[in-house]
Amino acid sequence: MTLHLLSPLDGRYAEITKPLTDYFSEFAFLRDRVRVELNFLLALSKTGLIRPLRDSESAQIESIISNFSDADAELILEHERKTRHDVKAIEYFIQSKLNLADLIPWIHFGLTSEDTNSIGQAIALKESRDKVILPNLQSLISSLSDFALRYKSTAMLARTHGQFAVPTTLGKEFAVYVARLKKIRDEISKFRFEAKLTGAVGNFNALQASAPQIDWIPFSENFVSSFDLEPNLLTTQILPYDNWIRYFDLIRLTNSILIDFAQDIWRYISDGYLKQAVVAGEVGSSTMPQKVNPIDFENAEGNLGVANSLFSHYAQKLTVSRLQRDLSDSTVRRTFGSALGHSLLAWTNFQRGLKRIAPDEEKLKAELNAHWEVVSEGAQTILRAVGKSDAYETLKEKTRGQVLTEADYKTWCDSIDVDNATRNKLKNLSPESYIGLAIELTEKIAG
Repeated sequence: MTLHLLSPLDGRYAEITKPLTDYFSEFAFLRDRVRVELNFLLALSKTGLIRPLRDSESAQIESIISNFSDADAELILEHERKTRHDVKAIEYFIQSKLNLADLIPWIHFGLTSEDTNSIGQAIALKESRDKVILPNLQSLISSLSDFALRYKSTAMLARTHGQFAVPTTLGKEFAVYVARLKKIRDEISKFRFEAKLTGAVGNFNALQASAPQIDWIPFSENFVSSFDLEPNLLTTQILPYDNWIRYFDLIRLTNSILIDFAQDIWRYISDGYLKQAVVAGEVGSSTMPQKVNPIDFENAEGNLGVANSLFSHYAQKLTVSRLQRDLSDSTVRRTFGSALGHSLLAWTNFQRGLKRIAPDEEKLKAELNAHWEVVSEGAQTILRAVGKSDAYETLKEKTRGQVLTEADYKTWCDSIDVDNATRNKLKNLSPESYIGLAIELTEKIAG
């Protein structure tokens, strides 16, 4: 029962994280390694090292791969309880399933466990990236783009150093994050995952000693490439995880961008710039009935932080291994689904939150019109353009630390010694219209 599961990813949030279980569950890891071992057997049959397989025999092997079941996984675990070695258990399972006695000696021939494991996990990383990570990231980007375009003209005061600054638009501020996420999405989509098939310490020792007539280096390259992975030929017993860490760093950067964004949205809600939808039946507090909390963004921020803590640990741990091999990486690698699961959960909650917010346009407009001092940047720049060398100082004396009304600003415009054309330019400035090219920039990135 989900009520008794240790991890909330498998319990409370199971419905959201379910797409990742097909890649990072124990079942998936067993299935993918069976796939690697049996494909290795098929590859050996094409080298002349063992007899060619008849079509019916190849079909039998393919059937074990495609029909791998829960019962098969349980059989492997039964073997593992005796061997205390997961890959040897997979080898024994294949021996029991394969009705081809003369091929039994060639199962796991010349390999080390990490040949099987690295390819299996690289498959999981690649396929989950293609089927889950990228589609969900693109869905989030699309939602943000729609929001940005919808409110591309909605003027609001910006804040720099927490202080009122020149106006922007709500859509443009969302478009900044769209641009950042699109760049990282493109890097994630082009990423190539490495794996290795190089033997017990990376030198093909057993393969070369037993069958020196085979050119094992191109064999290894071709075999790893057959899974659309990048072969790494220079390894110890384990694959150097630098490549996988680069991928995780891309997800970690994605999450850091979203933490930044979640905190901005939280502040916009707190300041009243954004309103949240009130949903019948929902409760914002066990004691304060008036509350509507930004729980989706808060949930996202928390899960992004958990995910990034794991990604940071991967960068610290997986770059380090004693001599040619120690086993401290193995248990860490089994948490990849957790890090990606917390990321997916956060991205999903972020999208849910986006559906429930909208600008309080009256609030934004009232705040803009209460702070005419924010157009002083434009005013002093207009004055500079007509040769007023003291333009900045003049506006600084008038506005620094002060709040100007529209009447204050217009009075100042009338008092300044400039030609009529310049005066009209100054008077045409207003907090609501002084948004520069915000609309065009939003359309350029989000359109």
